[in-house]
Amino acid sequence: MSFSNFNDIDKFQLSVLREDGDYIPLMSKEDEESLKNQDLPEELPILPLRNTVLFPGVVIPITAGREKSISLLNQVSKSGGLLGVVSQKNGDKEEPETDDLYPTGTVAKVVRQFKLPNGHTAVILQGLRRFVIDGFTKTDPHIYAKVQKSDERIPEDSNQHFKLMMDSIKEVALEIIDKSQEIPNEAALTIRNIDSDTFLLNFVSNNMNAEVGKKQHLLEIDDLGDRATEVLKLLNLESQMLEMKNEIQDKVRLDFDKQQRDYFLQQQLRQIQEELGGSSTESEIEEMRAKGRKKKWPEKTAELFEKELNKLQRVNPQVPEFSIQRNYLEFMLDLPWDKVSSDNFNLNRAERILNRDHYGLEKVKERLLEYLAVLKLKGDMKAPILCLYGPPGVGKTSLGKSVAEALGRPYVRMALGGLGDEAEIRGHRKTYIGAMPGRLLQSIKKAETSNPVFVLDEIDKLTAGRGNGDPASAMLEVLDPEQNHSFYDNYLEVGYDLSKVLFIATANNLGTIHPALRDRMEIIEINGYTVEEKVQIAAKHLMPKQLNAHGLEKKHLSLSKRVLEYVVEHYTRESGVRGLDKVIAKMVRYAAKSIAMEKEYHLKPKTAQVSEILGSERFSKDRYEDRSIAGLVTGLAWTPVGGDILYIESSISKGKGRLSITGNLGDVMRESASIAMSYLKSNADRFGVDYRLFDQYDVHVHFPEGAVPKDGPSAGVSILTSLASLFSQRRVQPRLAMTGEITLRGEVLPVGGIKEKILAAKRADITDIILSKKNEKDIKEIREDYLKGLNFHFVDQMMEVIEIALSDEMVENAKNLKAESKAIGFGAKK
Repeated sequence: MSFSNFNDIDKFQLSVLREDGDYIPLMSKEDEESLKNQDLPEELPILPLRNTVLFPGVVIPITAGREKSISLLNQVSKSGGLLGVVSQKNGDKEEPETDDLYPTGTVAKVVRQFKLPNGHTAVILQGLRRFVIDGFTKTDPHIYAKVQKSDERIPEDSNQHFKLMMDSIKEVALEIIDKSQEIPNEAALTIRNIDSDTFLLNFVSNNMNAEVGKKQHLLEIDDLGDRATEVLKLLNLESQMLEMKNEIQDKVRLDFDKQQRDYFLQQQLRQIQEELGGSSTESEIEEMRAKGRKKKWPEKTAELFEKELNKLQRVNPQVPEFSIQRNYLEFMLDLPWDKVSSDNFNLNRAERILNRDHYGLEKVKERLLEYLAVLKLKGDMKAPILCLYGPPGVGKTSLGKSVAEALGRPYVRMALGGLGDEAEIRGHRKTYIGAMPGRLLQSIKKAETSNPVFVLDEIDKLTAGRGNGDPASAMLEVLDPEQNHSFYDNYLEVGYDLSKVLFIATANNLGTIHPALRDRMEIIEINGYTVEEKVQIAAKHLMPKQLNAHGLEKKHLSLSKRVLEYVVEHYTRESGVRGLDKVIAKMVRYAAKSIAMEKEYHLKPKTAQVSEILGSERFSKDRYEDRSIAGLVTGLAWTPVGGDILYIESSISKGKGRLSITGNLGDVMRESASIAMSYLKSNADRFGVDYRLFDQYDVHVHFPEGAVPKDGPSAGVSILTSLASLFSQRRVQPRLAMTGEITLRGEVLPVGGIKEKILAAKRADITDIILSKKNEKDIKEIREDYLKGLNFHFVDQMMEVIEIALSDEMVENAKNLKAESKAIGFGAKK
C-alpha cells in the first residue's frame, strides 16, 4: 500500500476545514445507507483524473492544472453540486476525449478547495457512489454525461467467508504498513477504526500500490465478495515485494554501514599513526613512488610500476586487493634491476680458490677461468650456460660455491629434483589467491644482485606434472642466452634481464634432459675420481670437515695415506666420494666415542686395525679371478653413478641346443647374447668347434647381481669371449676386462662412458683392457695419470679379441667334450 493520498491529506491542517462536518475521513454503515438512498442526477459534469481512481466513501486530494478542470471545479464548488470522477485510460494525454475515459466512475462532492501559488487548484474530493456513463451530452466547455446508478452487491452479515476475507485484508494491510517505511503510522490507526467492511474494502483499494488499470478493474466489480478476493491477491503480492525490497535494503545498508565504519576507523588509525610518528597509507605510497624514481629500470617497467601504484591509491586499504597490490609493488622494488656486483678479475686468486676447494676437475676450472679472462678483457659478455654432467658425489654442486667466491658474486642454488609445476619457474598470475613469483626471481631477489652464480641442481630430474605444464620447456627461455635478457614471469608481468646470471646446471644423466634444453647448455663432463684422487680428497677435505663436525682436532685422529687407500679400495666402490665421506665419519665417531668414554683407541690406526672400526671388508678386488672355470669374463659397464665391473659367466650341459640368458637384462643385452651365439655358430670352423655341439648342448649365460637391472650393447665382446671360452674350455687371461659392441660380421664397434669404465677397471686392479679401435680417440682425451698402469688393446674384429683374451691353457677340471664331437678347441693342450 502506498497511502500517498493519506499523506497528502495529512498536509492539510484540520483547522482549515469547516467544523460542520463537511470533511468526513471515515464512513460508518449509517453514512453508507444515507448515500445509497440519495437521488442521482440524470446528468453530471465529468472530471477526468490522471493516474488516480476514486472509490465510494474515500476522501482524496487532487491538484488540477488543466484549465478545463480548474473551471469545472470552480463551477461545482460555487454551486455546491456534484460531479462525476472518471479515470483516464491514458494518463499522459493532456486533453482527453470521451473515448479516452473509462465508462465506470464515482460520484463525488468537493469538500474543500484551495488556490495554489503556481496557479493550480487543489481540492479535496469525497467519493459517494458508483455510476455508469450512459452517453455523453456535451463536451464544451466541459464534458457532461448521462449517468445511471451502479449499486454494489454487498454480502449478507451472516456470510462468514466474506468476514474472514475482510479480516485477512485488514491483517495484510496492517503488515504492509508496518513493513513500509514510507507509510505513516496514522494509516494503521485509520484502518483499525474503520468498522464498515464496504468502506474498508474501498479505502484499501483506493490506497493500495497498484496500477490504474487494476484499480479500475476493482471499481467495476459489482460483487464485493469478488472484489475482496482480488484485493487480497494484490495485497499479498505487494507484501511479498515489500519484504524482498526490505531484505535488499537491509543488506545494502549493512554493507554500507560496515564500509563507513571501516573508513572512519581507518581515518582514526591514520591520525593515530601520524601522532605516533608512524607512516600512514598515503606516506607508504609516496615512499614507494620515491623508491621507484631512483630505480634504473626499463621505461616499460617504470610505466607499469606507476600505473600499478596509481591503482593502489584507488583501492580501499581494508579490502584484500590492497595487500595483494602492495605485495606486488614491493616485490618489484625489491628486485635488483640495476644492481650488479663487481667481479674480481684476479685470475690467479680465482685459480687458487678453485684448486683449494676441489681436487681435479681441470676442464671445469679451465672453462671458468676462460670466461673470467674474456670478461676482464671485454668488460661485458653474456654469461655462459654451463652444465656439469657426471656421477653423484664428484663435487658438481659444491663447485658453484667455489665459483661464486672466485668471482666475488653471491651464490644461489635451486633444487630442481622432482619439480613438476611450470609455475615454480614462471610464477602464478597475481590475480590468483596466494599468487607468488617463480623461484627464479625469488632467488634473484634474495641474492640482491642481477649477476649471481645460480646453480640449477639436478636439472635432469625435472618432471612434467599432470595439467601443470612442463617445467623443462619453461627452462628453455631461462637457459637461452638469446632470450633470457627479457625473461617473462607471470607474476611480474614484465621482462627481467637474466643474461648477466652465471647459470651452472648439474646432471647425472644427459639422456633424461629435454633435447632442446640440452642443446642450449655447454656440457662439461666430470668423471669419477681415481683411488689416488680420492685419497687426496679424503686427506685435504673430508677428514678436516668430519673432525670439525664432531668437535675433534687433528691430534685426536690421524689417518695415513696407506690407510685411506685401503679404506677406498675395500670399503667403497663409487665414482664420487659420498660413500667415502660416510666411512670416514664413522671412523671419526669411533674416536669421539672413545674420547667421551675415556677409553683407549687407535690414534693412528693401521690397515690391519681398520676392520675393528669399520667391520669386515665390503669389497674384494680378486673376486673375478677363478681360473678353474671356463666362460668367466670381466666386462666394463657404465651406470648413472659411474663405471662398474660387469661379470659374465657361462655354463654348458647336455641338451638340445637351447640358449638361456639370466641376470635382469634388458632387450639390447639379450640381443647381444643372441648375436654372439649366432656369430660363434656361423664361424665354428674358424674357432675349430664342431658345429654339432651347438645342437647337443644347452648354454646358460648369466650376469650376477640379478637384482640390478642391466642393459646396453657394450657387453657384446664380453659375451662372445665367454662363449668362446666355454666351448673351447680355455682360460681367460688374468686381470683383463673388455667393452664393445659386436655385429653379426664380427666387427667391434665403439661404446661410450670410456673414462668411467677405465676408473672402474683401476679400482678393481685390472691391468689390460680391450676396446674398439674407434675408442682410441677417447683415451687420448683422458689424463695420463688415469691411464697409469693400464695396457690398452684396440681391435676391429672379434677374432682379435679372442686371440688376446684366451690363453692356450685349458681351465682346471676342463670338461671333456670330445666324446660329443669330432674336434674341439683351438688346438690347445691341457
